[in-house]
Amino acid sequence: MKTVAAELAGFFFHSASRAQLRPFLQFLGVLAGFVALYGVVFHLIMAWEGQDHSWFTGVYWALTVMSTLGFGDITFQSDLGRAFSSLVLITGVVLLLIILPFLFIRSVYAPWLEQRTHSRVLALRSLPEDVADHVLICANDPIAQGLIRRLRVSGVQAYLIEPDPDTAMSMSERGIPVVTGEIDSVRTYRAARADRARLVVANASDMVNSNIILTVRELSESVPIVAFAESLDSVDVLELSGATHVLTLTHRLGEQLASRVAAGSAHANVVGRFGDLLVAEFPVHNTPFQGRTVEDLDLENFTGVAIVGVWQRGRLQPAAGDLVLDPLSVPVVVGTAQQLAELDEVLVIYDANPHPVLIIGGGKVGRAAARALKDRNIPVNIVERNRELEPKIVGIPDRLILGDAAERHVLDDAGIADTPCVLLTTHDDAVNVYLTVYCRRLNPEARILTRATHRRNIEAIQRAGADLVLSYASFGEQAVFSIARGRDTVLLGGEGLSIHHIPLPECLEGKTLAEANIWTSTGLNVIAIDQDDRLLLTPSSEHELVARSELVALGSTEHRERFHEVYQSNLSDRRAARI
Repeated sequence: MKTVAAELAGFFFHSASRAQLRPFLQFLGVLAGFVALYGVVFHLIMAWEGQDHSWFTGVYWALTVMSTLGFGDITFQSDLGRAFSSLVLITGVVLLLIILPFLFIRSVYAPWLEQRTHSRVLALRSLPEDVADHVLICANDPIAQGLIRRLRVSGVQAYLIEPDPDTAMSMSERGIPVVTGEIDSVRTYRAARADRARLVVANASDMVNSNIILTVRELSESVPIVAFAESLDSVDVLELSGATHVLTLTHRLGEQLASRVAAGSAHANVVGRFGDLLVAEFPVHNTPFQGRTVEDLDLENFTGVAIVGVWQRGRLQPAAGDLVLDPLSVPVVVGTAQQLAELDEVLVIYDANPHPVLIIGGGKVGRAAARALKDRNIPVNIVERNRELEPKIVGIPDRLILGDAAERHVLDDAGIADTPCVLLTTHDDAVNVYLTVYCRRLNPEARILTRATHRRNIEAIQRAGADLVLSYASFGEQAVFSIARGRDTVLLGGEGLSIHHIPLPECLEGKTLAEANIWTSTGLNVIAIDQDDRLLLTPSSEHELVARSELVALGSTEHRERFHEVYQSNLSDRRAARI
């Protein structure tokens, strides 16, 4: 980063800058002439009054009067001298307080600021030659900055393409890695080293994404490209354009919400995998599991699955042995496909509430959730206030209720009193907060699953009473992150919880899990240890951590950053101190 002094030196020695400085320098010459003239007249009048002063005193007096400082240590005694002082004062106000600042800003400061801005913009127009294996994100949407942060924590550098130079500079000052340029220009992707990227993320509109893909393909036929599709009809077009992966996030988000619905026959809902193991959730409502502690369930002995956490009122709690499962608790388990099948055999004999699931919001997410539920033969009612969406919704749910869900009679007609589960899928987070509170009051026993568009609103929705919040931003971040890291997607809720694979830091080698104190210090829940190519599930607190093993932990990006601060950063500090 250049210093201000270096930038100023470069400005003054630049030929174009010197041309812009000419009026200012000419003014300084005129100003010096006035000071010299007033100094000479000062001596003449002082001599006429009988006072004797040095030549420098004349310059000093002229500057103090012209600058309006007027120390008063040297004064004229005659009216002629005082009239001359008034003339000098008026001249100084015009030259020093009006013309000088104007010319300085116009001829010096503004050109210097423009040149400095231009230099910084040029620096943002391309990445260094040695940059490779990075991720390029083509638009600044709710997913972009969270994805950059998550990738950074895992050791992958990511850059955001921003067409507006001023916005790009502002983002750069906030520490966001950015490249400025048009997202449909080959020059931009060449400067961003797209041909050496680990992944390019086309996350604009469907038509723009198609243009981005074709543009990147001019540089490289092999670089992986992830494209977001707003419409299912766009999937084929984006794939034909050259996208490696096409993500229909709104539809997949709806399907994820539907997978969490406890209706019909109870079963374990698979939400992801790592290695040969599946991550799943299952409801305990209306089963003998409710009211019992995690230790009492003893699932690991008779099904083989291990409980690694429990959702309770929107919060994922560690699977402590004495944790009591209430009717709305949802345990998170890890196991093989066969083990989960055995768990399903236990759950399938318990029928959940047979009444229709209530979906509020008939947009893309709501319709996708309804289709997924109908595929499971679960009855569905949809409430939608926009009558223009009626043709798109008709035929999907069992019943469509047109009206405002904020009105009691609309929800009563939709079956709010008896529904086992409410899905809030509107794209307005404030509306979802309000409806969460309202639905919780009308049916305290219903499981409320809510969509959030922005991560910042997740806590508000959870406080409102949602049992689970799935964030569009978190879902998109995790989906792209999994592709970038070559792992399967695991989505565990709107808090951005996911599975983290962390090489064991040296400072933890030889310690037991209890001594490492990872959960208390960072919030990460260690659910497995990969040691000597053998995965140990739910290790005991007395398990000794050995070198070259890998921690498999459940937590958010914030938890992962905290782990780095507590263990890996401290280790680096100690090494630096020894050096």
